[in-house]
Amino acid sequence: MNPMSTLANNSIVKLDFLKLMLLSREGDRREGILLRQSKGWFQVSGMGHEALGAMAHCLQPQDYVFPYYRDRALMLARGLSNFDLALAYFAKKDSSSGGRQMPGHYSSREHNVFSVCTPTGGGLLPACGTAWAMKLDGSDGVALATIGDAASRQGEFFEAWAFALQEKLPVIFVVEDNKYGISTPTGKFLPFHLGMLDESSYVKIDGRRVDTVLEATAQAVAKARAGEGPTLIWMDIDRLSSHTSSDDHRVYRDLKDIEEMQHRDPIRLLAEELIAAGELTEAQWQEMQDEVVRIVDEDYLKAEKAADPDPSEVMKDCWGDEVAATKPPIQPGRQTMVASINQTFKKALEDDGKVVFFGEDIEDPKGGVFGITKGLSEAFPKQVFNSPLAEATIMGVAVGMAAYGWKPVFELQFIDFIAPAWNQITTNMSTTRWRTYGEWKTPLVVYAPYGAYLPGGSLWHSQSNEASLAHVPGLKVAIPSTPEDAAGLLWSAIHGDDPAFVLIPKHIFRKQVDVANVEPVPFGKARIVKPGADITLVTYGNTIELAEEAAAKSGYSVEIIDLRSIVPCDYDTITQSLEKTGRLVVLHEDTKTCGFGQSVIAEVTSTPERFNLLLAPPQLVCRDDVHIGYNPIYEYAALPDIDRVIDALNVVME
Repeated sequence: MNPMSTLANNSIVKLDFLKLMLLSREGDRREGILLRQSKGWFQVSGMGHEALGAMAHCLQPQDYVFPYYRDRALMLARGLSNFDLALAYFAKKDSSSGGRQMPGHYSSREHNVFSVCTPTGGGLLPACGTAWAMKLDGSDGVALATIGDAASRQGEFFEAWAFALQEKLPVIFVVEDNKYGISTPTGKFLPFHLGMLDESSYVKIDGRRVDTVLEATAQAVAKARAGEGPTLIWMDIDRLSSHTSSDDHRVYRDLKDIEEMQHRDPIRLLAEELIAAGELTEAQWQEMQDEVVRIVDEDYLKAEKAADPDPSEVMKDCWGDEVAATKPPIQPGRQTMVASINQTFKKALEDDGKVVFFGEDIEDPKGGVFGITKGLSEAFPKQVFNSPLAEATIMGVAVGMAAYGWKPVFELQFIDFIAPAWNQITTNMSTTRWRTYGEWKTPLVVYAPYGAYLPGGSLWHSQSNEASLAHVPGLKVAIPSTPEDAAGLLWSAIHGDDPAFVLIPKHIFRKQVDVANVEPVPFGKARIVKPGADITLVTYGNTIELAEEAAAKSGYSVEIIDLRSIVPCDYDTITQSLEKTGRLVVLHEDTKTCGFGQSVIAEVTSTPERFNLLLAPPQLVCRDDVHIGYNPIYEYAALPDIDRVIDALNVVME
């Protein structure tokens, strides 16, 4: 059905939409009252943004919405109920987040509304990921993403728009320009005013008028469904309220301006239009307002009495269900880690057309800077793609594709380059399952060359960074040290149900080794490299070699444990080893302060059953809290060496 005929030219539907706008407004008003009564903790208002709810009339059920926290009316029009929003306000157990998200952070798997994150603009790149998956899937679906005007200065806004144009994605970006970023007027900041965007590249409309909103959206949706690419809509509107309940806009806005914008209230404009057209009488208008007040009364009274979250469920939905590990698709024989990974990736692509690779330089003929993806784009041109030099794009697109149901296996060229991607990792990738009470999930794989002991890498090609990732709840983190473990961990990650990082140690990933047995490798299961009776030496990645050499030279019976994955970490195997040895040394190449080795030692010493096993203070051997310099003299001065490991072994044996 043509949306123009269902709303713009149909007064009966306009009356229905006016009621929906009223419902949104009254919900906002009621929450403000409840907050002043100390019933609730926070409120963000969508007053002035209600006409944008008309965009929902252009969408179909298979379309996805990545909303903004002022999109209350859009959510109601999309199918969420006022009672749903009331539950969210009171942070009840049966709300969309189970009480874990603030009000206004909408989410609905049923209605394909992706969960709102607080960092502004954070939904744009995931919207691109979903739109790209739709396009690759051959679907005619559309992704609609909305943001506030201040967020149009975020770097991710430009990355997302560039990627949408590059791939001609079926995505629509809507900037809701209400002129303020909290208390700061945004006029001088916006790319639209600065001439950064050519006027022909976006559509500017009055977002207070239902007809103009619907017309612009209908055209953008038709363009997207026809495969003609994205549309950027700049909507001129007013924020009729303070930024949030923690703000008072009378402090920084001219009172005359506040009064004048009430005359541009979208609800007032639509009501006056219908009254002038004879489609609504003053009595009917009052009756409609009274009915909406009654509905909101009932919904909020009911929601207030609903069940609160159960504190025993605080850990619920941090992780997905455990998926049993299966044997990776490599054969025994002499090989490198790079070769085993390549074989594993090839089989994953063969098995599942929804496995997709994306990263810098990963297409043939290069096949990645280390040849990890060599031959894959030639064999699977519809599944293996070069990315732009934009790590936030890589991570954000992964989130959106995974949420849509595809399996991203994306490369960061070096783990050192993770910084631009950090927002998407900590904002969306790691939090989505938990913050939606399990409704949304983002199972995906990120792999990256990692570590030092390879002279000439300098600061940005020699980092480890595993502790930073381990610190973020919701991520799995693994560091293999053998070809079979690299294949096994990646195979488990690809078939798993969580976002997983697999860091590939550069110092040893081209080392030819004999692979005798190929077995399933689950996350959270350590490997005994060498049994021993005197000392437990816990390590992983590049420092396995160091551990073996030091153990051999020390003269002690050292049990070497390769953790393989640090999240989850196999503390059971460490404990079983300490029951024999009573002495612990932890070795890694990452920095000392807040490094993962400190976590291992803290876990052992803070648990009475484990602490009581110790015969000596545990020792940590790691890189000092310093960067790695270009000259190898600096690199090897900073990193653990055999002498330092032997010194630690001697200390615990004293």
